Amino acid sequence: MTDSLMILIAGPYASGTNGDPESMRRNLDRLEEAAWPLFAAGHIPMIGEWVALPVLSSAGASGPTDPLAKDVMYPVAHRLLQRCDAVLRLPGESRGADQDVAIARERGIPVYTALDEVPGVDTVGRVAASSRVINSSQDSRGIDSISA
Repeated sequence: MTDSLMILIAGPYASGTNGDPESMRRNLDRLEEAAWPLFAAGHIPMIGEWVALPVLSSAGASGPTDPLAKDVMYPVAHRLLQRCDAVLRLPGESRGADQDVAIARERGIPVYTALDEVPGVDTVGRVAASSRVINSSQDSRGIDSISA
């Protein structure tokens, strides 16, 4: 078994969207596609927007195009990189993702550019993991239990 790593998934989010919320949602969906294979391999996937967007919302910002975003989006990623063990850099132009990679390299944190470069993740494992069915049920107290 591979040691569990917290892996920051970095790639385009706002880049090239002209602030269009639907385009940003599609970019986030693309980042999130890498989460399951990492998790199935025993790692903890992390995406900066998973942290930054709720922080913006709780600060009263209107969203990722709000002027406050510049004070939250990049700083969140910078702080996460103090805790992450690796970065998975997905394709596409992104100043923020390029910054993440530069910070990771400065700190000696591994940077992967494809899922199958990540320890424990391979194309066979991704197919097997993605075909697994997860069942959820609640016990008599209303507590969820999950089984594969």
